[in-house]
Amino acid sequence: VQLQAFGGGLVQAGGSLRLSCAATGRAFSSDIMGWFRQAPGKERDVVATISSSGTITFYADSAKGRFTISRDKAKNTVYLQMNSLKPEDTAIYYCAAAYSPRSGTWNYWGQGTLVTVSS
Repeated sequence: VQLQAFGGGLVQAGGSLRLSCAATGRAFSSDIMGWFRQAPGKERDVVATISSSGTITFYADSAKGRFTISRDKAKNTVYLQMNSLKPEDTAIYYCAAAYSPRSGTWNYWGQGTLVTVSS
């Protein structure tokens, strides 16, 4: 099972990026999926999550109004549209899949894609 995240890059403040995370080896159509990020010297934090149906989403306060998470079950892919990017959004972004409420953990992680926002 692999989660392949891509779409990161260098963008100026105010710009946009769309991250994608394609899953192979297992279907995640019944699982919660999400995006996390880790800035230099900081812990990994949740950015957004999306339910298996795609109808329930959660956003960190820092992402509300600027980021949109979505998923395409047919492509086994989750997306993160990021608009109005700020320098503080600079981080490695990771996708995750199959959240386990019982243990409070995510069972699968992607390798991360670097987003750098210049001022």
